[in-house]
Amino acid sequence: MRTRTEPIPTRTTEPSIEVIGRMGPRYEEILTPEAVAFLTELHQRFGARRHDRLADRMRRRFEIGNGHDPRFRDDTAHIRADAEWRVAGAGPGLEDRRVEITGPTDPKMTINALNSGARVWLADQEDATSPTWKNVIEGQLSLRDAIRGELRFTSPASETAPGKTYEVTAERTPTIVMRPRGWHLSEAHLQFTDRSGRTMAASGSLVDYGLYFFHNAKQLIANGRGPYFYIAKLESSEEAKLWDDVFSFSERYIGIPHGTIRATVLIETLPAAFEMEEILFELRDHCAGLNAGRWDYIFSIIKNYRGRGARFVLPDRSEVTMTVPFMRAYTELLVKTCHKRGAFAIGGMSAFIPNRRDPEVTQLAFEKVAADKKREAGDGFDGTWVAHPDLIPTAKAEFDAVLGDRPNQVDRQRDDVQVTASDLLDVHIGRPVSAAGVRANVSVAIRYIEAWLRGLGAVAIDNLMEDAATAEISRSQVWQWIHQDHSTAEGDPITREYIEGLIAEVLSEVERREDDRYDDAAETFREVALGQEFPAFLTLAAYAKFLVETD
Repeated sequence: MRTRTEPIPTRTTEPSIEVIGRMGPRYEEILTPEAVAFLTELHQRFGARRHDRLADRMRRRFEIGNGHDPRFRDDTAHIRADAEWRVAGAGPGLEDRRVEITGPTDPKMTINALNSGARVWLADQEDATSPTWKNVIEGQLSLRDAIRGELRFTSPASETAPGKTYEVTAERTPTIVMRPRGWHLSEAHLQFTDRSGRTMAASGSLVDYGLYFFHNAKQLIANGRGPYFYIAKLESSEEAKLWDDVFSFSERYIGIPHGTIRATVLIETLPAAFEMEEILFELRDHCAGLNAGRWDYIFSIIKNYRGRGARFVLPDRSEVTMTVPFMRAYTELLVKTCHKRGAFAIGGMSAFIPNRRDPEVTQLAFEKVAADKKREAGDGFDGTWVAHPDLIPTAKAEFDAVLGDRPNQVDRQRDDVQVTASDLLDVHIGRPVSAAGVRANVSVAIRYIEAWLRGLGAVAIDNLMEDAATAEISRSQVWQWIHQDHSTAEGDPITREYIEGLIAEVLSEVERREDDRYDDAAETFREVALGQEFPAFLTLAAYAKFLVETD
């Protein structure tokens, strides 16, 4: 019989990660025992804190929904008041970021990005990538091969044409900044078992980051660049601190100097806009700058204020431009904050894209993009994003006009900018919701989700580049319009029945194929736009239901 002084045995096991996804060609080059061991260490050390930070998000969203507006934090006022500290700033190859091209990491898009002439390539494993197991691992293979100068790709031959071969031909390729998935996303094809024996899906963030860092950090340094990352969907400085600790541990793990990693944080959530300086502070040894992630930021406004009354209802998505009050305040504060701390301020993505078969559409895209980039450069941004190689000369010309031979304008202080909490929450635009705007949201969301289910994360729809963030705006606006009993400018109440009619119209008009996913897309859209509850992200349930491969 056990005495009272004897310890009660507890179940312990060695932490491990099991690969349960199907192994394809060359997958073993990425999922090596050493790389999986590194992922296991990341999950064991940081997995519980990740869950704590996600719980913080839920509490904060609940508070905002119940009338407690976000504000600048009192407990971190000393950080904002201390004028002395600065971030690490640019690493090798990041000094000039005037034009960055974004896109997924499949072989063809990787080669196109590296040949584009942009200064930086945002290699996107997040919103521009549908997280199929194939895309996750084969994207890592593309990056591995590209970094070693070994990437080649030949497209499949058709009945009428042979396959086309793609290879990197540019003398100077863009500096790669890789974007892993956000903290909220899981990777179900890798299962983590902790010391207590609990098994759970791995973190998409730690998987994407960990595999890229482990395989490529030293090679990137040898190439004269470094392991650089875009960090998405942050909502607090505590989340930034978690990433900073991940970076510091990773540097020690493979034996590179502290501060070698550089991170650029996307400010694309409303709570993060109130903690820009604190985020820079927590990441200061590893931080290069901030980015104005405009589309997710709009989505975050809608998500947090979806139930707070009619005054928080936004009009047609096309009317929510960068010059409306709350977007203007957010971007000006970002530039001021970055330059105060020696950080780069990187502008966002204009959704307009050229159409090589339609000169009028292309001309309009050039004009819209030029105006957008002229505003950003004039406001003090150090660089900007484009989604299409043909837009690089247009964006570059606007930044060249302001920067000249200077690589950036980090030294330009915006002491003239004074942004209050009320400014960041001034969402009144004063324009109606049109029937055409409602229909466009339904159409774009369903068509994007259909492509996403087929493994495409960035899709040209109606001459705009759509990704998960723009689809989130479309479906969340529909949800809000319904729940706020909104009507169109034409007098039609926006109800579930009204939206069901539009869904039927969209499905009747799209070109159907035997292997399309429109029925699944419509089902997903109904769940995230017409349900009583509001899912935090449209991709969560869709991923679990449709993208996880099971035997």
